[in-house]
Amino acid sequence: MRHKKDRNRVMAEITLSHLLRLANERGCAVSLEQAIAFLNQEGYAYEMWKQMMQAGEDFIACSLLQASMKTEAGSNQFGG
Repeated sequence: MRHKKDRNRVMAEITLSHLLRLANERGCAVSLEQAIAFLNQEGYAYEMWKQMMQAGEDFIACSLLQASMKTEAGSNQFGG
């Protein structure tokens, strides 16, 4: 049985397959060449990275808040 490694870093990326799937889901006809050009346009990759970082930070903050609230509720429930 293989165990998951503890992580101290998470990487995320938007690949061509992601871009093509998203375009298709929204009814946009995008060719492979257009997708490559889009991903390589000046500034787009950095803007997507910033958005992914913000989404990750928001997710972490929300998860920590929920965990904190559960801990507090648990300690209050047992007279802590």
